[in-house]
Amino acid sequence: MLAHARMIGHVCDGFWPEPFFWHDGEGGSGRTPNVVVVRTRTPVREKGPGDGFMEPPMNDLPATIESMLSSVVDLRHHLHAHPELGFEEHDTARRIAAELEQIDNLDVRTGVAKTGIVATLNADKPGKCVALRADMDGLTIEEETGLPYASKNPGHMHACGHDGHMACLVGAAKVLSHIADDLPGKVKFIFQPAEEGRGGGNAMRNAGVLDDPTVDAIFAMHGWPELEFGVVGTRAGPFLASQDSWEMTVHGTGGHAAWPHLCVDPIVAAAHIITAIQTIVSRSTDPLHAAVVTVGEFNAGTAHNIIPATAELTGTIRALDTACRTQAAQRLTDIAEKTAAALGARADVRIKPGYPVLVNDPAAARLVMDVAGDVLGPDKVAPEMPPCMGAEDFAYYAEQRPAAFWCLGTSRPDAASAPRLHQPTYDFPDALLPIGIRMHCEITRGFLGAV
Repeated sequence: MLAHARMIGHVCDGFWPEPFFWHDGEGGSGRTPNVVVVRTRTPVREKGPGDGFMEPPMNDLPATIESMLSSVVDLRHHLHAHPELGFEEHDTARRIAAELEQIDNLDVRTGVAKTGIVATLNADKPGKCVALRADMDGLTIEEETGLPYASKNPGHMHACGHDGHMACLVGAAKVLSHIADDLPGKVKFIFQPAEEGRGGGNAMRNAGVLDDPTVDAIFAMHGWPELEFGVVGTRAGPFLASQDSWEMTVHGTGGHAAWPHLCVDPIVAAAHIITAIQTIVSRSTDPLHAAVVTVGEFNAGTAHNIIPATAELTGTIRALDTACRTQAAQRLTDIAEKTAAALGARADVRIKPGYPVLVNDPAAARLVMDVAGDVLGPDKVAPEMPPCMGAEDFAYYAEQRPAAFWCLGTSRPDAASAPRLHQPTYDFPDALLPIGIRMHCEITRGFLGAV
């Protein structure tokens, strides 16, 4: 480490009450119900020969990361080969807990929101508390990577990189435990189930993971194919969209296809509704704001010569601010009901609220960018990523605490085409693990004010 420290920013709005510093480096009680306390390890600094970990000089993070990187790679490969769906991550949780139990000075709790894990470093130490979150669940996709560690669970795959997210967070826990004495505060490592559409973030929040001890800020990383390999990006303010689903039943009067005048055709009414709701974005939404209304399914009829009694539609509504979100849902209902009525039919619309807008705290996002610039260099920073209409349940944490969701680029410039998230050929690159670990660690040090 260099001998001097450089102050990288004051923050406002009460996020940090005092300046924090950054070193330029060389290269309880009140447990949540149904939560199991695994154990707390006391610090053991003396490492003997043959223990598998030769401790480098204190605070030399790159050397510390390098010394245990092979075990983190092995962990990611194991997790990739054994994906599990939301709230079913039992084997995943057991493997993560086994890794965490071997880490010094770490209080580990399992069974949080069913399959989640919360591990706290320096749990009894005074000072601020920063949380780092990784998601755990896989997707219902048949893997096509052909890798030796490809999914062994047919029809399930880590196609969103959650295996890499978990591995980076376990690595960060290992590294930060070796500088625990230098951290003037606490660190929570949150392994969250069920991000993929089942609201695990909300379940974890409701289980109290932001309390006991109280989290002052929370950060999360996601691999991002739209960014060049190794580039860190984020933005202040709205970053990912809200996501609400909807279902619609259009009721008509069925009958023989030869006598449509004696029927009320729900297919015709539904077709008019589909056309009319395109005006929600084009004519009802401020052009400077973003919204998406998509019809994903249209099902009706059983035979070519029968006019059915009903038609079923489903879709999604996405927006980058609460006002647009509310307006789009109301306009969908109004247009469907009145268009159907004009054609003698009836539309029943059911809105199912989903994830809220993910809003990054400006000071938290600025910290991520400052850390990335110092660790990786200014050419590896994308400080103003465009907002994304995808959704993320990290938004639930951001509703209650200052938060920053940041992205780590996975697209290699020499590749003809980079697999996208949720594609059967996606794989989180092993070469990004040390970057993800280092970023987690330096964000933690920067927030807590380690000097």
